[in-house]
Amino acid sequence: MSDTSDDGSSAKVPVASMVESIVGCKWSLRLLRLCAEGQTRPSAFLRGCPGLSAKVMNERWRKMLRFGIVRRTVSGEKPPIEVEYLLTPFGRSFIGVLDEIRRLQDEVDEGVVRTSTGS
Repeated sequence: MSDTSDDGSSAKVPVASMVESIVGCKWSLRLLRLCAEGQTRPSAFLRGCPGLSAKVMNERWRKMLRFGIVRRTVSGEKPPIEVEYLLTPFGRSFIGVLDEIRRLQDEVDEGVVRTSTGS
């Protein structure tokens, strides 16, 4: 379970640490993007991330659960059980931050924004 509830009423989230931890990992970014696009099942995430192992995927999800970005639901009491990962309201806000980073990168790539002041 996450330290932060969907309404944000629980423990404070260290946003700067969270951003560094999540943005610094290509798998976390890809998993979040797939989740934002409507994927929920672990098998779909593995298919959408060629080269990602189940072990690393589960480590990434645990970290995002701790930050309150996603929530995990388990249905069924005995195998086969269904596991789903869904963005929390906080996670949807975080996706907005990632979208802004992507937009800025696109502008830099297109030359709309300069990364140096020049001489």
